[in-house]
Amino acid sequence: MSKLIRKSNKGFTLIELMIVVAIIGILAAIAIPNFMRFQLKAKSSEGKVNIAAIRTAQESYLAEFGSYVPAPISPGEVPGAAKAPYENGAGEGLGFEQLGWSPEGRVFFQYAVQAVPVTGVAYTISAAADIDGAGALQYWGYVKSAPDVDDGPGSLPGVHGACSATGIYGIGGNKLDVVGPCDATSGQSAF
Repeated sequence: MSKLIRKSNKGFTLIELMIVVAIIGILAAIAIPNFMRFQLKAKSSEGKVNIAAIRTAQESYLAEFGSYVPAPISPGEVPGAAKAPYENGAGEGLGFEQLGWSPEGRVFFQYAVQAVPVTGVAYTISAAADIDGAGALQYWGYVKSAPDVDDGPGSLPGVHGACSATGIYGIGGNKLDVVGPCDATSGQSAF
């Protein structure tokens, strides 16, 4: 009886185990970069969503008070690959607080609004982030411009230098009244 137990060939051979490990390694090599890319796209969407929310707050403020509100860079430093606490750079009751906009919790992006002084009929929202931690910033923005304004297009760039006053980067030329990347490299990452 003991001979039967000893001669049992149940189990995996070393070669079979090595083949399984190799297959898992190949799948991981394919899946991890794709996962990182999707993770960066999700982080990048924070900027677009918050710019759209700021735009909505600006339009509501215009309807009630007749002008747009400028807001200085908030938070003071561009967050890196990790989220940073949001701080209103304008101070109590000014800037983003005056608009009634504030993000929930920590942020990946730094936000700012440049508004035409006095006339208050045009503005540019810009956001900057280094979500992949590679040191190259990406910029997102929105340009609201009235063509009949003396200060009009071309004189109201975003606070972040990559955001043009002529509109958001797009195929076929820059676009107004659209949330999007400020230049060709924004929205891209090291992955």
